[in-house]
Amino acid sequence: MLKKLSKAKVRAGGGRYAIVASRYNGRYVDAMLKAARRELEAAKAAEIKVVRVPGAFEIPVAATALCRQSGRWTAVICLGVIIRGETAHAQLIGEAVSQQLAGIAVSSGVPMIHEVLLLENKEQAVKRCLDPEHNRGAEAARSALEMGRVMEEL
Repeated sequence: MLKKLSKAKVRAGGGRYAIVASRYNGRYVDAMLKAARRELEAAKAAEIKVVRVPGAFEIPVAATALCRQSGRWTAVICLGVIIRGETAHAQLIGEAVSQQLAGIAVSSGVPMIHEVLLLENKEQAVKRCLDPEHNRGAEAARSALEMGRVMEEL
């Protein structure tokens, strides 16, 4: 069951956040991007950089380039929507992106907030991206803020 977003607010403490967002399935990704920016702005992030890429598959290469900017980013938020079709293509893309984002996070030490959603249909996309009570972009920003705090404490 899909849970509503929590109301908890985390302060950015001057953190710098990058968002890599796919243009593919733009209606849904744009809504997540807007919600993520709103959360980061409300938390008083020192910097928010948005990088747009063609599709979900291109997200890891942009995230890697951001991580090479040594010490610049508190966290990188990755936003995309993959909707299953009749072939295995969506599954393959989703798995490849997930594996790469995990590897980037571990090797760079920069938290990768993974909200590249692999969904069964447009109804799921509407619920997770367009519904303000369940918007995964807002949830991603909150995770980035929390990871910024966690990493500062380590």
